[in-house]
Amino acid sequence: MPFAASDPISRTMQSKNPMIADFVKMANSAAGTFAGMTREARESARERLKESMAGMDFVSREEFETVKMMTQKAREENEALKARLEELEAKLASK
Repeated sequence: MPFAASDPISRTMQSKNPMIADFVKMANSAAGTFAGMTREARESARERLKESMAGMDFVSREEFETVKMMTQKAREENEALKARLEELEAKLASK
């Protein structure tokens, strides 16, 4: 069970060991600074990646799906026209 700040033992330890209390404060401060630096580095890397990718010719998922559907429809129409052409050629050849 952790000591509460109002616990007499905890108050005694704090008053007798100011160097330890200062070390704990310094460690907490360093941890907070490190966390902030990590967050800042992550955001900076994310921004650099966005900037570098912005210059490339990527399409959105929606645009990709639209073109994919158009291609599928064109392929189906092409197959239907091919079958019709073969049918007409067969009719001409039989005359």
